[in-house]
Order: sequence, then structure tokens, then C-alpha cells
Amino acid sequence: MRGYGMFSVGNPGWLDKERPACGPLDAIVRPTIIAPCTSDTHTMHGGSGPKENLILGHEAVGIINEVGPDVTRFKPGDYVVVPACTPDWLQLGIQNKISFSHDAGPFGGFKFLGQKDGVMAEYFHVNQADANLAPLPEGVSPEAALMTVDMMSTGFYGAEMAEVAYGDTVVVYGIGPVGLMAIAGAALRGAGQIIAVGTRPASIEVAKDYGANAIVSYKEGKVAEQILELTSGGPNKTIIAGGNPDTFAEAIAITREKGFIANINFFDVKDILSFPAMTWGLGMADKTIRGGFCPGGAERLNALMRVIKYRNFDAERIISHRFHGFDAMEEAFHLMDKKAPDLIKPIVYTGE
Repeated sequence: MRGYGMFSVGNPGWLDKERPACGPLDAIVRPTIIAPCTSDTHTMHGGSGPKENLILGHEAVGIINEVGPDVTRFKPGDYVVVPACTPDWLQLGIQNKISFSHDAGPFGGFKFLGQKDGVMAEYFHVNQADANLAPLPEGVSPEAALMTVDMMSTGFYGAEMAEVAYGDTVVVYGIGPVGLMAIAGAALRGAGQIIAVGTRPASIEVAKDYGANAIVSYKEGKVAEQILELTSGGPNKTIIAGGNPDTFAEAIAITREKGFIANINFFDVKDILSFPAMTWGLGMADKTIRGGFCPGGAERLNALMRVIKYRNFDAERIISHRFHGFDAMEEAFHLMDKKAPDLIKPIVYTGE
């Protein structure tokens, strides 16, 4: 089969590989819509370490081609939504209720991009299909469902880790698709004032639609000073969905005492994260710092799709580019890599 991925760090292209085998609990899926992600380009550039001959991609919806003999909830021909994180639910580590993403170790549930080939292929493998696949419900479009598998799940998880509550003042760093979903998640959880930090014109309009009350840009002065002025002293909840190590330090500095800082941004393997002790109140300011990966499994997606269906949440709002045909994967991937000014999230229709 063909798949788009990387021959080595910095060397993307089309790969020819054997079609994956289906285990007794597993499924083989033929994708119908795929969404390239910055995590895919990050991996291609070596941000998560060296990798070779790897098909990329971790966001897809599709049709089941084959199931193992022990799969009971699905059959060939079923249309399914595939979470970016597909844990091994038999591992004891998955019983940690904080996040259903780490099974046998850190990132253990993120099988795509690391432990096996991803979804940018004619066929891809899903482990433990009964636990890791969700049926597409009536009233939810395939495109909206595709946004739940990572963008919505990750962005909402930032709001969850920050424990956003009614009336909170929230700052979200980054207005890419994940940051936009963090804004939406904070709004749905009842936040009061929401401030988004970013400059991308295409995203600013969506940020406001999703609930941002103000947009802060580095082009208009120091970001921290603008935030402190808008909030009369700083937010009590801060979500990092983009930026660099300096952003991490700044987020801690601006957040009020007893506040929460939640990171959902992938830093580079070479990055060093540090901050002055004074901004953490010398360790005594009761500021909680968390970082996490989006939870995995079918029930996570079921919950998010209920938000789309019953709260009329427009998850498709972040889709900015639509490509048609499996061969268009290369163009969509390079668009994601270059981060064109009008880009938010591209998707590729690969089949019926």
C-alpha cells in the first residue's frame, strides 16, 4: 500500500509498505477524510527524535475494512471515528484517571507516529477496536467528527486541566486550531473573560466566534503587559497552546496566585523549560502547573460528539482548506508545514 510520511528526519515523501496485519482485537480502516497536523510536521522535522520510514498522520475518519475475530462492536463497512490516542486498555497504567493517554508509560497511548505507521495511508491499523473506535452518530458530519479526534479533544483538555470554571479569567496562548478549541472549551465551561494571544488573521475571527473577548498581539506591545492591563493583574487560568520556552515562563509569571497553568503545546526535544522562582512565588504562590496529552479512547470522542450534536457546536469552523484525492495529501502536508497566512486546519478527502 502507499502512504505519505518520512524516509528520515527532514525527508518527507511517499512510502510503499506492506498493508498492516489485523490482530484478534483490532481493525484495519480505510480512511475517507484525513487531517494533517502540526504534530506530523513536527515529527518530520525531528522534533520528537529521529525516525525513519514512518507513515505519518493521526487524525482520520473512515470505513472499516477488516476486524479481528474478537471484535464485537464493529464489522467491515462501518463508518468510524478514530481517536488520535488509542491506548492499550489492558495495561495497568491506563487506570490512572487523570488522563487516558499513558498506558505502559509516557505517551504510551499515542501509537501513531511513534510505535507504528499513521493514518496517511490507504489502510491503517487500530488496536483494540472495541475500545478505540467510535461510530459516527446521526446529526454529526464526518468533517466535524474528524475535528474531535485531536483538535477538539486536545483543546478541551487544556480547559479541563486548567479547571476553568464559571466566571474565570482565562488567557489562551496560541490561536492555531488547538488554541481555538481551548477557547471554545473554556467558554463552554463557563469562563468569564477570555483573552487569546495570537496574530493569524484567519484565526482571530474564529477565536471571537468561539468566545474570545479580546485578542493580544506582540505587534502591539509586550504581551505580558497587555494581558496584565486587560485583566487588572493577570488571569487565574492560563492555557498554553502555542509558543516557545519563553511563552511557558511568561504564562507562569502572568497567572495569579492559586491559579492554574495548563500546557497542551508540543515543545521540541531540544527545548529547555525554565522560569524564575520569583514568578512562582518562590514556590509558595499555589500556582498549579500541568501539561498533558489528549485523552484517548472511544468514549472521549462520544462525549465530544454529543457536544457537537446537542450544543450545536460548530467544530467545522476551524477547517480552512479542503483537498480532494489521496494524492493531494502531499500538498496538504506541505501547506501545514509552511503555515500559510490563511491556514487554520486542512483536510483531505481520500475516498467515498
